[in-house]
Amino acid sequence: MTNHWIDYQNSDVFINIGLNTAENHPVSMKWIEKAQKENDAKLVCVDPRYTRTAAVSDLYVSMRPGTNVAFLSGIINYVLENEKYNEDYIKNFTNASYLIDPEFDFQDGMFSGAADVNGRIAYDTESWSYQYDDEGNIKKDESLEDPSCVFQLMKDHYSRYDISTVCEITGSPEDKYEELCQLYTDTGAPEKAGNIMYAMGITQFTHGSQNVRSIAMLQLLLGNMGVAGGGVNAQRGQSNVQGACDTGMLFHLVPGYMGVPRAELHPTLADYLEMETPESGYWKNTPDFFVSLLKAFYGENASEDNDYCYDYLPKMDDKDRSHIGMFNEMKKGGIDGLISWADNPAVSGPSAGDQREFMGELDWLISVDLFESETASFWKEPGVDSSEIKTEVFLLPAALHVERDGSITNSGRWIQWRHQAAEPPEDAKSDLWIADRIFKSVRELYEEEGGVKPEPIVEMNWDYGEKPDPELVARELNGYRTEDKELVADFTELAEDGSTAAGSWIYSGYYADDENPATMKREPETEGIGGHHDWSFSWPLNRRIIYNRAGADPEGNPWNPDTPVIWWENGEWQRNDVPDFDASVPPEETAESPFIMLPELQARLFAPGLAGGPFPEHYEPWESPIENMISGTQFNPAVREWYPDQRAGVGSEEYPYVATSYRVTEHYQTGILTRNMPWLNEAMPDLFVEISPSLADDMGVESGDEVVVSSPRGEIEAAACVTPRIKPFSVNGSEVEMVGIVWHWGYAGMSTGPVANDLAPSIGDPNTTIPEYKAFLCDIRKGGE
Repeated sequence: MTNHWIDYQNSDVFINIGLNTAENHPVSMKWIEKAQKENDAKLVCVDPRYTRTAAVSDLYVSMRPGTNVAFLSGIINYVLENEKYNEDYIKNFTNASYLIDPEFDFQDGMFSGAADVNGRIAYDTESWSYQYDDEGNIKKDESLEDPSCVFQLMKDHYSRYDISTVCEITGSPEDKYEELCQLYTDTGAPEKAGNIMYAMGITQFTHGSQNVRSIAMLQLLLGNMGVAGGGVNAQRGQSNVQGACDTGMLFHLVPGYMGVPRAELHPTLADYLEMETPESGYWKNTPDFFVSLLKAFYGENASEDNDYCYDYLPKMDDKDRSHIGMFNEMKKGGIDGLISWADNPAVSGPSAGDQREFMGELDWLISVDLFESETASFWKEPGVDSSEIKTEVFLLPAALHVERDGSITNSGRWIQWRHQAAEPPEDAKSDLWIADRIFKSVRELYEEEGGVKPEPIVEMNWDYGEKPDPELVARELNGYRTEDKELVADFTELAEDGSTAAGSWIYSGYYADDENPATMKREPETEGIGGHHDWSFSWPLNRRIIYNRAGADPEGNPWNPDTPVIWWENGEWQRNDVPDFDASVPPEETAESPFIMLPELQARLFAPGLAGGPFPEHYEPWESPIENMISGTQFNPAVREWYPDQRAGVGSEEYPYVATSYRVTEHYQTGILTRNMPWLNEAMPDLFVEISPSLADDMGVESGDEVVVSSPRGEIEAAACVTPRIKPFSVNGSEVEMVGIVWHWGYAGMSTGPVANDLAPSIGDPNTTIPEYKAFLCDIRKGGE
């Protein structure tokens, strides 16, 4: 999230794609409506079905699930063909002028360097490199005319995505799509700001990362990054999803978005720091952040002499540690136990029925949750013989968020402190209490009995009090000097010599104000665009708009004088935000370096680091009703397939419909919290599937009739909801029907129903492995047939 929700009031045009803000993010919706009512801002809703967000939009454009890259590529092509881009912005702030290796090529959906490795494509990216001169500088063409420069390569790559072709792929009406292109690309004018918001309807695909890349590239071309009312803004589905990611809950990252060391690549601390630290960009400070993290983990036991206990830190091996990979290993009996903490994969996981079966191969399972979830009770699933399951299950009752103290980090990166409002019932305990008790018990066992390698546990720096105090955890996250335990003011004070410790470098400074921890910054900035810097703390450094140097032109003039973020005036930088650059120097010294987290210091329109290619390319979902119309490469060639036998064939007659899943306002995630609330069950009592009137007519089904939806993974039975909110898509001359499935139900709790994700495939994006919940094939028939 580059901006924040309140900043939406400064937007001129919104594209709401892959999310349903009005129903699932209602607090942010009020800022969109404020912009609409007070500034005549326009809201464009892009969605496979007509939602409540679409109902309050100025323009609704339908789109077949799984065709986001094609949809966004058409807008990018429109920008390039009609010269709607901000030329000064892309010349100075992006790598548009960089020259790429002449060997770089793209043919029929495949980039140069493709090689088959165990049935998937792994790219040799040497030909994706920049050209360098004899002094090691990147070669550029400031005119943007050289055929090897990024800008010309982009024009060639995207020229195939004309409006007609895109609409044949996506099923979008041409007139509505062209209206969208005209409306949104007008934000390429310096005085305008376009805002693109997304959620799981962008990420949950085998090309999810490239969907997000497409959004970022469009925003860069139009000059919408770093400005008030602009940006790439992911709306989270839970209040602390952002905070969980920040503090290391992703399997491939440690806190602060640094990569988990790999045993083969990083056997020593020196190897890790050498390979993971770029020569330029702010990540050149990785040694300061990473060593401070090790000091937070291991305290006085970590010293320069023992590489700050780097050997104690677990390393990634050649096993697949993603969610799908983990359950695949579980299937093979390679995992003894699972701690499922506030998670319910028995409902939320892809091919969820298989995952419940794989849990039966565990020796033990611990579920930490508010209620007995389907994961905790997988052995009691209807139709399952519990006598055949060997897994010993423990249920640890947890406290609700209002029943404990602690901070959360919301979608806008705002870290806010929540005070306990009520005591948890009976034996329920806070997550911190449970984690503290488990760790101390395990450490005591290691101290008493030894073990294969007890040191990483026995020597861990873990002392948050007899009754664990979240404020002590907050101090550790903030960071402190190891000599006197004084809190650091911000991450610029962290050092690689062991003199500082910090649990997550991006949080440094958030707890440094003793009077108002996690609520106020040290020096309030001028208020002018609704940043509200005196409320909460937004990482990093209480900055509300990331990359805000790009909010002013190379000379330091704000692109839009009415909503300036950072600008040069009277010999110094004026500010409505915390500068995301060195504000002690004049504009000419920062004119070509606004994107400080990248080694180039400029944004990447050409990005060689992604598994699928340096430019996004449309591929059909893993399961698709049609052949790929843009190339002969059907689906993302970099994707790893776990269960190819569970795939419905292209244009399958057995599974002819496109399925997608989504949420309703009345229920939350897998429903374990909300399906145990009688009043919410009354408001939304049962799972249902939505179908169009035309499909209902073909089936002879009316609203309320029972229908059976099936896929190669399983089948579910639910009530049909026949609604004109869903219409068939006209795709390449044929009609493609869609089945929309609400996914909050399972067999535990007060309200029960079938698990919709039993139908979803175990296939994921090659960069993140996030499953493709939003587009797969299914069949639907009337119940009883």
